[in-house]
Amino acid sequence: VPGVTMFGTQLGLALRRWCPPVLGLDAHAGPDEYLAARAGLGHEEVSRRFLRAAGLDVLCVDTGFEPEPLTSPAELATLAGAEAREVVRLEQVAEAVGHRLAGDPGAAAGFAPAFQAELAARAEQAAAFKSVAAYRVGLDLAPARPTETEVAVAAAHWLDTPGGVPGRLADPVLHRFLIWSGTDLGLPIQFHVGYGDRDVDLHRCNPLLLTGLLRAIEPAGVPVMLLHNYPFHREAGYLAQVFPHVYVDAGLATHNLGRGSARLIAETLELTPFGKFLYSSDGFGLPELHYLGAVLFRRGLSEFLRAGLEDGSWTRADAEQIARQAGQENARRVYGKRAG
Repeated sequence: VPGVTMFGTQLGLALRRWCPPVLGLDAHAGPDEYLAARAGLGHEEVSRRFLRAAGLDVLCVDTGFEPEPLTSPAELATLAGAEAREVVRLEQVAEAVGHRLAGDPGAAAGFAPAFQAELAARAEQAAAFKSVAAYRVGLDLAPARPTETEVAVAAAHWLDTPGGVPGRLADPVLHRFLIWSGTDLGLPIQFHVGYGDRDVDLHRCNPLLLTGLLRAIEPAGVPVMLLHNYPFHREAGYLAQVFPHVYVDAGLATHNLGRGSARLIAETLELTPFGKFLYSSDGFGLPELHYLGAVLFRRGLSEFLRAGLEDGSWTRADAEQIARQAGQENARRVYGKRAG
């Protein structure tokens, strides 16, 4: 669009403020100067600088979005000088299994056991599972575990395509099956919630739509991680307050709101128990996003904590504990040894 660039956004201004010094430039360097310096250093050096500057100990990496080859968790770990753990996207596993079964006369009946076997194998080295049902069918999912017959019928519809190869999985029954299969394996389950790309129907991404499913999953004791959440971060905080197994982060909203990320964090923490709030960068594609996520989260949380210290709402020891919880303790507790 003429006159509109990424640099003319909250994210763009945050990038120009915080990222140029990492590349040896002055803060607020112009876009042309910044891009020239970036190109001169090369992608690997740029990635190494930003990932190291982010100050990360462990990365939990969603490997499920692959429109083109991406840096692997192991490669990210090397660049960051940190550990890395894979987050397995449920839909990616299902689609890989569906492609493998395409053309098999018994594909519909065989889909469920084949998926469960593949997911169990992937779980061996994973930190968590992730559902992107929000992108595909929305979050208003029936809470009950689907029956074998329901899954087979839904799989038959999905696998029965003119070209013989199933397309993008977008069936509420199958998404419920994927989620319950993940629940059975005991790893934390992440849900994309709220703000996302243009193919999200945002009104179907309110986490309150998950209430019935959260009640149904609760007896299994599996942590449910609500990711991103904006503009439904207050609703997510409510769910984290009333359900013992629900946790939240501010994810990709942090860097997209730029200077406004401090307000976002404060609003998220209105109801979210401090032991339920986790740092997340949702860094993807550009290494700058890993760095900005870390910088803006630290600044936003510090602003929130400083305000409480100044008006006497909490002590310095309280503030330090809240910062440790959000920065690492909550993640280590929820993800366990899988997260370092």
